[in-house]
Amino acid sequence: ADILAHKPARILVVDQLQDPHNLGALLRTAEAAGVGLVVLPKDNSVGVTASAEKAAAGAAMRIPVAQVVNLARTLRELKDAGYWIVGLSARASADLFGFEPPAQVAVVLGGEEGLRRLVEQQCDVLLKVPMEGRAESLNASVAGALAMYALRPRARHKPG
Repeated sequence: ADILAHKPARILVVDQLQDPHNLGALLRTAEAAGVGLVVLPKDNSVGVTASAEKAAAGAAMRIPVAQVVNLARTLRELKDAGYWIVGLSARASADLFGFEPPAQVAVVLGGEEGLRRLVEQQCDVLLKVPMEGRAESLNASVAGALAMYALRPRARHKPG
């Protein structure tokens, strides 16, 4: 609640990630991409361990991380606070790069097993990273990095 009082434009929500190196890479990218908060579940997820901190190369100390008991409820609270909940899913039909992000976005990224059903149900939209090769999916930290940059607010220039 204290962090949301500052209304960061973008939030990264990570659902059940197990690999501390992936978490560290996500924290590093989140800080570099201007994400204002990272949300993790308290249970069944890696926390900000020494390995995650090392992989984050100092970013873990510069970005707020909130651990929550119920991720689905937290997503509902973010919706109530005005955030669009955007989930990444390989099963989605809409392309990540064709989506026009709203002003306030919470990007939801699944762990190694993807998004849990109750978490996915809280998403306003599901987007996928387009895959042209034979790979079925990307590493969670790579997919998250693409989403954090793709969902940055677009510059709106007025002709003139």
